[in-house]
This record gives sequence, structure tokens and C-alpha cells, in this order.
Amino acid sequence: PKQRNTFKPEIAFEAGGEDALVGNVNKLTVTPPGYPGAQRKGHLVFDACFESGNLGRVDYISEFEFDLFIRPDTCNPRFRVWFNFTVENVRETQRVIFNVVNFSKTKSLYRDGMSPVVKSTSRPKWLDLLTITNPERGKKLVFLTSRVHPGESPASFVCQGVIDFLVSQHPVAQVLRDHVIFKIVPMLNPDGVYLGNYRCSLMGFDLNRYWQDPSPWAHPTLHAVKQLIVQMNQDPRVNLEFYIDVHAHSTMLNGFMYGNVFEEEERVRRQAVFPRLLCHNAPDFSLSSTSFNRDTVKAGTGRRFLGGLLDDSSYCYTLEVSFYSYMTAGSTAAVPYTEETYMKLGRNVARTFLDYYKLNTLIKDNRPAHIQRLCLQLNKCLINTTLE
Repeated sequence: PKQRNTFKPEIAFEAGGEDALVGNVNKLTVTPPGYPGAQRKGHLVFDACFESGNLGRVDYISEFEFDLFIRPDTCNPRFRVWFNFTVENVRETQRVIFNVVNFSKTKSLYRDGMSPVVKSTSRPKWLDLLTITNPERGKKLVFLTSRVHPGESPASFVCQGVIDFLVSQHPVAQVLRDHVIFKIVPMLNPDGVYLGNYRCSLMGFDLNRYWQDPSPWAHPTLHAVKQLIVQMNQDPRVNLEFYIDVHAHSTMLNGFMYGNVFEEEERVRRQAVFPRLLCHNAPDFSLSSTSFNRDTVKAGTGRRFLGGLLDDSSYCYTLEVSFYSYMTAGSTAAVPYTEETYMKLGRNVARTFLDYYKLNTLIKDNRPAHIQRLCLQLNKCLINTTLE
């Protein structure tokens, strides 16, 4: 059997002193078992003591192989999916194998070819609530949230695409700002993101199961957003028509939506309009993967709770996007997502409101003729449904 030099989380924490973060390794130099000398080039230095970092333990297998252990979500050991760390002191041409040995998901897109991203990042600025519009009253209101699950980082790129497009000088964006108010919470779980958790907050809660009765001390961001939405819903001057919560999915391909189930047939038809329009604006969006359900386990989600709270002129969706790739119509090969294609999906989500609110006549339409005809047909269907 191979001899192993095990580095336990508490040892790494002690070595890091006050700079260590919730059991992550902190500038941990991994050397061969029994090595007495000074650090050499090629003795890898692992670090996860930074915002969104996660690596709890490193086992030395050989000079070319290491076992890595994900630190579980804080106060909830069930989730061990997100990992994010740096490796320094690498020798030129050095090749190594990293085995993530305690991954908690038995089914994920890693089995289909998805691989970890290797890159350097800088810390973004946190934003609490953005309001994007031109200063006029009496508009429709769209509320969008993202990153309630901290490990679903593609959701942030989709959200960034929405924001960048809406604040741009694009003619469509200018028309949307004239007619719609967009309120956006880019990060519902900032403490979970900072700590490098996959699904939970600092206190170990899956926030997307607590919309029914969030605590101001245990789920403060959720509580604040819910209070704001309830307040707006009770204000006769506010016309809140959409709530969209952006997520990333670890087993599915493409972008797709979850919606709610209603008894009224008219409301069911109207709810299907926005996903259909988005499908024709975004080639990576899958209408066939979009579904409408009322699963009991989802009762505490934003989509389910707000779908029951808001009136029948409002529609609540979960927008999902694959961690890995998408397939376009007629293709047989999956295309890996990039930061740019995630943001493009966000731009297409924003553009779809132009079709939904029938604002196309206010700008020159450069889209293909068949898409223009389809949008016109869907809008006619929407008008007919309203008249019925």
C-alpha cells in the first residue's frame, strides 16, 4: 500500500492562524512523507483562504498525484460539491493528478465530460439591489434574483448579461428602460459565496427552501427581498408582473425554465408565452426541457411561494442554465458554455421582454423574418387570451 502524508483540516487551520477561513487549507506546502529539508520548486502550495475558496484537506499520494477533500458547507456536512483553490510553486513542465475524493453528488455533468475551470479571478463588487429604468411612473415591473445557491456561478454570468444589456445604449435596451422597471438582486447568498459553499448559507440553510417564512436573523437577505416584494405587491401604483430566479443545473444541458401549475387554463396559456418567446430568441434555450410543476419539495422556493402570493397577472419562473453545455436545434454535439455564452443568454432574456410587451414597433427589427412572424403570432395569441 502507498504511504500517505495526511494533512487534516485542523492542522491547516492552525498553520494559517487568524487568516484561515472555516477549515480551508491556508498556504499549505505539501511535501513527501518524512521530507526534512526546505521547500523546493515543485512542492505544491495549496490555498483556499480567500473569498469563495473551498479545499479542506490534501493527501500526498506521490510527487505526481494528490487526493483532495472538499470542505462541507458550513453547518451542513451533506453538501460537498463546490471546490475552489489555488496552487503555487509549480515546477516548469510539472504534471499532476488531483483526485477529488469526497464529492457528494453521485450524478453530475462531470460524467458527461464537464471538467473544472482553471483560471485566475478577481473579487467582484457586491451589489444589493439594482433598479434599472428611465424616470417615469406607471410601468410594468420585472424582479430578478440570482445566486441563492452559491456554487451555481453560471447564474452570475447570466445575471451580468441581463444587467450589462439593460444599462447599454442598445436601441432595445433604451426602449425597455422607457417602458419597464427592472429590479435585480445579483446575489441572494453573499455569505455562502464568500465562504465557498455549494448550496448553503453561513448557517447551513438552503435559502431556496425558506421563502414561506424566512427569519430576519437566519435568512436576512431572503427576508429583506420577500418583504420588499410583498410591499410592492400591496402598492396599487406598482404593477409587478414577473419574478425570475436564476440558477445553474448540475445534470441538465441548455437553458430552460420551471414554472407553476394553475387551475385556470387561461393563466396556463399565458404563462407559457415568455418561455416560447425566449426559445426563439436564444438558440441555447430548450423549450422541451422547460416544465411546470407543483412538487411538494419545491414549496419553499421563490418560484412556488411567490407564484401563490402574487395575483393572476404575475408570472414566476426559475431560469436554469447548465453548468456544462448546450445543444442547438438539429445538432448532435454539445457545445460547452463560456462566460460569454452565459452572458449572451442573459442578454436574450432581457430582449425577450421587448417581444412580450409588444414594443417591437418602437425600434427597427433586424431579426430574421421567421422569428418576427413567430413573435407576432405569439403576441396575437396573448391578446386573444386576454380578450377571452
